[in-house]
Amino acid sequence: MAKRALCIGINDYPGTDSDLSGCVNDARDWSAMLQGRGFVVQTLFDAQATRAAMHDAIESLVGGAKNGDTIVFTYSGHGTWVEDEDGDEPDGRDEGLCPYDIGTAGPLLDDDLRALFDRRATGARLILIADSCHSGSVHRGDDSALDAGGPRPRFMPPEVWMKAADLPHAPRASSLTLIGGMRRAGGDLLLAGCRDEEFSWDTSFGGRPNGAFSYYALKTLREQQPRNYEQWHAAIRRYLPSTRLPQEPQIAGTRTARKMPIFD
Repeated sequence: MAKRALCIGINDYPGTDSDLSGCVNDARDWSAMLQGRGFVVQTLFDAQATRAAMHDAIESLVGGAKNGDTIVFTYSGHGTWVEDEDGDEPDGRDEGLCPYDIGTAGPLLDDDLRALFDRRATGARLILIADSCHSGSVHRGDDSALDAGGPRPRFMPPEVWMKAADLPHAPRASSLTLIGGMRRAGGDLLLAGCRDEEFSWDTSFGGRPNGAFSYYALKTLREQQPRNYEQWHAAIRRYLPSTRLPQEPQIAGTRTARKMPIFD
């Protein structure tokens, strides 16, 4: 049973004035942790993470998976949205990941991801970890490790990268939804940094930039050693949302998937 992963982190978005700081660190941190658990990991950082390169890397990750394999895809960067053109979105919007070359190539949409994910072999387990885009009720979690200064949301509005004449007419969206690309049965599981209507935040801890969700996810995995994804999610929720980081991490998957040993 093979264990393979793809970790993408994008700080640099040329021509958008929307650069981030912690995404490459997130991807490096996820990669190091996964390698320590026996995964073969591919990484794409900044200029490496063009739309074409992201598509091909996800296609390779999914296409190479066989029955019994575990594949993990982590993404840290901006999310965005466009107007839905095929009528499959009740809210009239397609959400997407923002590649390095979004200004010329556009986003990698949820429809694209769904098509890629659906190609994998039956019995191949998929774990998605998304630290991008958009809290419900704000609780006073522990954000004492957070550095001073204002966090930045990981969401890129369409007007930042699209020409004025091409801007969508649908109501403004605020989320990235990857759940549509997951199978409802078996071992598929999603961990996301926030609810659909929220932002995920780019900030720093101890002078080192990170995404808040990635930082606390890896901190709790390392320090508390949860036995399964459900326990891991509960541990992260002791930190998020907080007063300064109003994002509510999400978990999606079957009861069986939530009880699975982490990254086995």
